[in-house]
Amino acid sequence: MVGFATELTPPFATLGYHGRMAVTDPAEIVIQADGLHKTYETGGVRTHALIDVSITVRKGEMVAIMGPSGCGKTTLLNALSGLDDIDSGTVRINGTELNRMGDDRKTEFRAKDMGFIFQTYNLLPVLTAAENVELPLIVSGTKPKIARERALEALDRVHLRDRAGSRPNQLSGGQRQRVTIARSIVNKPAIMWADEPTGALDSRTANEIMDVIQDLNKVAGQTVVMVTHDPKVAARCHRTIHMADGEIVKESSRDEMKAVVAAGGAAL
Repeated sequence: MVGFATELTPPFATLGYHGRMAVTDPAEIVIQADGLHKTYETGGVRTHALIDVSITVRKGEMVAIMGPSGCGKTTLLNALSGLDDIDSGTVRINGTELNRMGDDRKTEFRAKDMGFIFQTYNLLPVLTAAENVELPLIVSGTKPKIARERALEALDRVHLRDRAGSRPNQLSGGQRQRVTIARSIVNKPAIMWADEPTGALDSRTANEIMDVIQDLNKVAGQTVVMVTHDPKVAARCHRTIHMADGEIVKESSRDEMKAVVAAGGAAL
């Protein structure tokens, strides 16, 4: 087991390579995945994207997933969030098993309990910041007045309420990513999933975006699971899961990742 208890204070616990923790209260578990396998076949070539991956995440944790390109980190994120089906294994979110759901139920579950942040923003160019943020609520049937109030509240939490009427092309890259974050939290999700949230940003702006995400985690207790290639981003998380060739090969604490950053080296 990798020791990294120095940065993890209660309610967090020490984990082993496969993300299994000594949890006494099942109610504190928000993500429980066991024995995940995922295989892709292209042109007769089989690629094992996930090999017996297990991970547990508690409410309020902020977890990074790192590894070289093609190691399976985005596949794992998609499997945990239900965006991709798995060949075998189980994924439970707040005790509910995702892989037993049909597509419609899974979509509804994601809309209610999950928020997503992507490197490419995925904002609709014809809509204002407020309209982009409120869109998930409108689609799910929330009354427009309530949806707008909640959208403005979410924009306020990412310090962008004053740009509520601006369209994406009137915003900087960092501001667009703030809109994406606001959209991801507008439904008050159990989990925020982030795939390279700072990958398209310069270092200063990336640091500002991580300030926002870390503040949501610290102040609101938002559970965050993110894929990143940047050790500086990972060093902001409670722990980092390292992957290679579809498997979890190592876990690091925040202190260990800070040491990696200080040494100017790679995570693995």
